[in-house]
Amino acid sequence: MNTQVDSCSCDSCTHTGPDMTSPSSVPGCPMGGGATRLYSTIGGGGRSLPLTPAQLARQNPPPERAPQPSSCKDSQGPSQLDLAPLEQQLLRECEEALRGRPPRFHRHLVHCGDGQRAPGGPIRVLQWNILAQALGEGADCFVRCPPEALSWPERKYLILEEILTYKPHILCLQEVDHYYDTFQPVLRSLGYGGHFFPKPWSPCLDVHGNNGPDGCALFFDQSRFELLESVSVRLSAMLIPTNQIAVVTKLRCRATARCVFVAVTHLKARSGWERLRGAQGSDLLAHLQTLLHNHSHPPGTTGPPDAAPSLIVCGDFNAVPSEEVYQRFASSPLRLDSAYKKLSRDGAMEPSFTTWKIRPSGECCSTLDYIWYGRDSLQVEAVLDLPTEEQIGPDRLPSFHYPSDHLSLICDFSFKEER
Repeated sequence: MNTQVDSCSCDSCTHTGPDMTSPSSVPGCPMGGGATRLYSTIGGGGRSLPLTPAQLARQNPPPERAPQPSSCKDSQGPSQLDLAPLEQQLLRECEEALRGRPPRFHRHLVHCGDGQRAPGGPIRVLQWNILAQALGEGADCFVRCPPEALSWPERKYLILEEILTYKPHILCLQEVDHYYDTFQPVLRSLGYGGHFFPKPWSPCLDVHGNNGPDGCALFFDQSRFELLESVSVRLSAMLIPTNQIAVVTKLRCRATARCVFVAVTHLKARSGWERLRGAQGSDLLAHLQTLLHNHSHPPGTTGPPDAAPSLIVCGDFNAVPSEEVYQRFASSPLRLDSAYKKLSRDGAMEPSFTTWKIRPSGECCSTLDYIWYGRDSLQVEAVLDLPTEEQIGPDRLPSFHYPSDHLSLICDFSFKEER
């Protein structure tokens, strides 16, 4: 294994090595400057941005976005009553900024656990390729998506509304190119620690007016978890470093004192790169095996090994279930299973799609995104269902309804009893 690693153990880590572009070195971005009104709400200063041209141009906007139902806690996530005052304020600000847009998808949590309450409550994990702003407005060419739907001053509110609605304890995000000016300050104000690692040769940098490189970001609720370690990994294939990356974080649950490793990754895209994805996946698995072994058998210690930690691996694998990299994860000695198979009747099939888009080359409807978990130490309590074709609409994703070409995946986990 030839893996480039940068380590950090600070509570809100943003140190990711020499390839990092610091916030102060990023030029002004004509696509939109980040947190704007949300950040001013947090900081208590600054002025709100005026309406975007797209908002001013809509003389007959769609009906106002429907409020969340009173059963939101059971069907979609926390209700407004479950949110802290700042979270309520930010969610109201999102709703106000998005009043001219149609309602977002109504999705339900599908419960599949035994109904017994886990100590400290379930652990909610969100996996999401949020679509890099530079790629959405530039290289990705979504031919049926109105340009106004990709405007960052509004699209960021759709992304943050999704996070605030479901209130995950762990967020695993790909294609993040507004980390420093949006996601880090907003989520830090809500109590999340974060770690960001950019791609060494991010395609965002080829887009005029970009906001810096995109990469993977992992956030965790600091009231639920204590950070023990966090590493950034540049994935290799046949001993050659590639442009794909991963972030691996070791957390301790404050309610149970159990340790869990969480990894987020984004593998090589496009058809024709299947072998490279397979090699990248093998490199990540080898790295995870080393980390878990070092946890259970700390160097320089004797005696019985520590209890094996739990493992969650989230990512946009850019691979359908029949591909080699998927099979390598499914057959790994780490004994991983895919949470979203729980939506199928027999618990053995992945969803029909996690991304649905139309590009100049044609329509793509595929399952590429996964939440893997160690089945010996974790059990799935619930997963968020996926919208129907009718909900997505004929122009597919992204759209005025939804900010990304990939759907968010959300899973509630609980720890199994230690043997």
